[in-house]
Parts: sequence; structure tokens; C-alpha cells
Amino acid sequence: MSDAPKPDLFEKIIDRTIKSPVEETRDLLHRDGELKPGQGAVSSVISLALGFLCLLAVLAFHFPQYLTTPDLRHKYSVDVLRQLLLVGLLVAGGMSLGNIILGRRRQISIVAFAFVLLATALGGSRVPVGNFPDHTPYIGLDWFILDLLSSTLIFVVIEKLFPLYRGQAIFRKEWQTDLKHFAVNHFIVGLALLTVNFLLHHLFGRFLSSTFQQYVQHIPFLLQLPLCILVADLAQYWTHRAYHEVPFLWRFHSVHHSVKTMDWLAGSRQHMLELIATRVCVLAPLYVLGFSEGVMNAYIIVVGFQAVFNHANVHLPWGPLKYLVVTPNFHHWHHASDDEAIDRNYAAHYAFLDYLFGTAVTSKNKFPERYGVVGDYMPDGFVRQQLFPFRGATKPIPADE
Repeated sequence: MSDAPKPDLFEKIIDRTIKSPVEETRDLLHRDGELKPGQGAVSSVISLALGFLCLLAVLAFHFPQYLTTPDLRHKYSVDVLRQLLLVGLLVAGGMSLGNIILGRRRQISIVAFAFVLLATALGGSRVPVGNFPDHTPYIGLDWFILDLLSSTLIFVVIEKLFPLYRGQAIFRKEWQTDLKHFAVNHFIVGLALLTVNFLLHHLFGRFLSSTFQQYVQHIPFLLQLPLCILVADLAQYWTHRAYHEVPFLWRFHSVHHSVKTMDWLAGSRQHMLELIATRVCVLAPLYVLGFSEGVMNAYIIVVGFQAVFNHANVHLPWGPLKYLVVTPNFHHWHHASDDEAIDRNYAAHYAFLDYLFGTAVTSKNKFPERYGVVGDYMPDGFVRQQLFPFRGATKPIPADE
């Protein structure tokens, strides 16, 4: 392993001609590397991200009918959200202003403070919210803001406390691409849910049996939830396996597998058509069987957590539990390009399914040596990856190209 110093996220910004705050911020967002403490590096990035999210939150307050998710907006406490927004504005404003005064990362801090000023000028945490129509087309801006904040706070901390690969940068290579995947998948949540619900009702509605559904709904919650997860994982397992074994489907799924660095953001890389198709295939049996609303809500929380956690840069001593449930160690092998890992470890929740169906990884190595698709043929960039299944080639790039 090389002893060469690791690249700093700000490395090329230090030695430069004078640039405008916007140019310097744009350069920062195109870089990757370590975020080393000192000289305002950490606080300037935090204030920049938080200031931008606060501005988005203010816009969501102004246009809730178009920028918030109906299923969530009915459960919000507006007062709590206003307080969170106020805290975010104060933290971002205080950090950025402090850096400007002290001359630390001043250009980037100016942009962060400008976000705070603009958000405040637009009403800040005091934007009035009146009555508005509920059945309007929308993008899930609120879900993006809340999920990005909570995921960053939770999983970055976990990765730093229990890392699989120590010293792995938060801003690793291609983080910009995966953040775009994360954002778009959240913004199209309305379209995705509308499509999934339409397909479920029209394709599987005739299979519904109210009598059987009532029987399922009367199963105690603590039994119904693991049963719901098992049904979902059986559907997930065979859908996932089909993505690997059917060449046409692999063209879409290879986008997800092209991640070469595993962390909490890596699982967001996914083709939009695969996202919709997988949801239909997994939710259809749950819909037909009629699991209760409370169980379905709990399942959504479980699958949301595991989808992020199992891609994270995390290593914990799982003991015998690793043969029962899917852990980051288990799922990392699924993303490995080592020979023994190809087309293995398909389960999303229950690891014993792969042992039952003979697709569990068996390796002398404790951890994978490399990740990504064999041949590294996937282009970087969100748009190119969405277009790839329709014009790309799923074969190794020749060495002379």
C-alpha cells in the first residue's frame, strides 16, 4: 500500500489565482478527497450544504403543494419544522460569517452566507402556510432535504466510528454522481409512487381476496412484520437474481453495480426504470396479501434503513447473526468484482435465503479486494448512466482503448 499523502478536498483550491466565490465553490463541488480539519475546511462545507438546504426548505414552505410529498405533509408538525429551519439558518449563518471574519475559506463561506441571506429574505422560518390543493403534481423536495440531513448525520457518524476501510474519504471519487442519483430518486418519488400504484391496481387488482387479506391483517404485529419482510425479500431475491441472469435486465442493474467505493451514498446509484420495476415486483405480493398499514409503514422504515446501511463503509462483529440477516459485510460481497462474488448474495433482508438457494458467497478472504462491474465499462455521470442501458456495451473495455 502506498504511503503517499491522501488528496485534500481543498488541495487545488489553495494554490490558485484569485477566483470569484461562485467559481471557487464550483471547483470545490467538482473535487474529491479528504476533508481535513483546520483552517475552516469542515465548517465551510457544513455551512455551504446547510445554507443551500435551508434555502430549499424555504422554497418548500412557499410552494408546499408542488414541493412536498402528500403522504408526509399530513404528518408534519409545522412548528417543529420551523424551529429546525431556524436552527439550520443560525448554524449555517454563524459558521459562514465566522469564517468570513477570520479569513478562513472566505470565498466558499461567502456563498454559504449568501444562501442564508437569500433564505432569510424570502421569509426564513416565518413563511406563512395557508390552505392549498392536495392533489397537484409534486416533486419530493421535502423528502430529499429530510433524508439527506438525517442520513448524513446518522451514517457518516457510524462510518467514522465503525469503518470497514479506515481513512476512506467522505467525499470519495464519484460522490457527485451518486448525490445526483440520490436527489433525482427523491424528486421523482411522486412519479414513481403514481406509476407503482397504477401498475399494482391494474395488474394485480383482480388477485385480491378481501377475506384472505382480513385474515392476514389480524395476525399480531410482531409476527406480521417479519412475515411481511420475508415475503418482500423472496420477491426481492428472485427479482434481483433475474437482473443478474437475464442480459437485458443486467444492462439496467449494472448501473447500480458500477459503484467502486462503498459508503452510505453508494446504494443511491440506480437506474430509474429499475427503481420502478423493483418496487412493483416487491410491493405486488404485499399488496395482494393485504398486510396492514402499520406493518407496511414499519416495513418501509426497515427497507429504507437497510438499503443505506448495507452499502455503508461499516464493519461490526455480527457473530451468528450474519447467517440470518443481511449486513454490510454480506452485501459488500454482492458488490465485489472478485471472482467468487459474481452473482452471489442477492437477499436484501434475510441472508439465510442465499444459503437456502445456494447463492451465498464462500471465500477465504474476509473482505472483497475490489468493487464495481468487471471490466469497468460504466461511464461516470448521472445522465450517461441513465442512457447506458440503451446504448452501452456490458463488456470490458479493451486495454488499447
